[in-house]
Amino acid sequence: MKRRNFLSGAAAATGAAAVAAASSFPKPAVAQKRITAVMVSTWPRDFPGLGTGAQRFAKRLEDATEGRIKVQYYAAGERVGAFAAFDEVASGKAQMYHAADYYWKGKHPGWGYFTAVPFGLTYTEINAWIRFGGGQELWDKLAGEFGLKNVMCGNTGVQMGGWFRKEINSAADLKGLKMRMPGLGGDVLAKLGASPVSLPGGQIYENLVSGAIDATEWVGPWNDRFMKFYEAAKYYYYPGYHEPGSMLALGMNASWWGSLSKSDQIIIENVASAENDIMMAEFNAKNGEALTSLINDHGVKLRQFNDDIYDAFGKASDEVFATVRAHSPLAKSIDDSFKKARANLAAWTKISDQAYVAQRNRVLGI
Repeated sequence: MKRRNFLSGAAAATGAAAVAAASSFPKPAVAQKRITAVMVSTWPRDFPGLGTGAQRFAKRLEDATEGRIKVQYYAAGERVGAFAAFDEVASGKAQMYHAADYYWKGKHPGWGYFTAVPFGLTYTEINAWIRFGGGQELWDKLAGEFGLKNVMCGNTGVQMGGWFRKEINSAADLKGLKMRMPGLGGDVLAKLGASPVSLPGGQIYENLVSGAIDATEWVGPWNDRFMKFYEAAKYYYYPGYHEPGSMLALGMNASWWGSLSKSDQIIIENVASAENDIMMAEFNAKNGEALTSLINDHGVKLRQFNDDIYDAFGKASDEVFATVRAHSPLAKSIDDSFKKARANLAAWTKISDQAYVAQRNRVLGI
């Protein structure tokens, strides 16, 4: 047989064998299993940053799986109320929620640590704690007690201290104040004689305008301008002691999560991780311009909490943490881990990011 004929015959045989073999293999599971997940959130539809971030996650998850995982997204109030999202997912009536987990501190105070706590961690620091400091393991343990599995899915960075109708010159000025503030930050206000109120975002403006509350915190200039809080309160304080790096969560029903393939779990985790980064970048990009507009276009008076007020926040925070630690062994373990991470991370932040930014701004006159 001539060499050319031999090679062409061998190639044909090999090709035929490959086709036959491929046809005998089962189709990949990824092409067989289509999944529909109901996702509820605590944010109004199309709300900048928070709501649009949750919606972006849902779309990107569909895109990443070419529509194999279909997400039916419901904003706050469209399926259940904002604060009913937890129970909707824990019960299995929905598969996912997007929320700030400190909303659930009434169920267990440990939830507060997985959004933000007073004098807590910045965006980069909480990422480090969750990923490499034992935070995710503790989050898994806490969430598991309620039938959930949670991962990071957004961050708003260092938040503002809030909107006030009057200047706050001392801790005494907080006494009797009705202020919207959820999480452990609200407990700190209570220690200082204020009355913290927990309201979903969609209800804050009407309560501030009506006088039902005297002050509110929300997020930062970009979101706060959209909410038009400046129409009811002109004093805008910084920095917020209560939320230095507010991490948002993708909470999932644990049974549903356990039914997924490992590859699908990894896809969901990676899409959520991407949103964690994208949302923070968006807030950083838009807060500066929004703050300038609030001051120049709307007459907002920017004020900084003085050291005496911040010292009072610190003392009250210590009292709140002591109460949390007494709640349960798990709460104590979460607080221990958080404080260990805070000490280690703060020592590095002080001579890295903090030192560099201070010197850069000094040289540039910023």
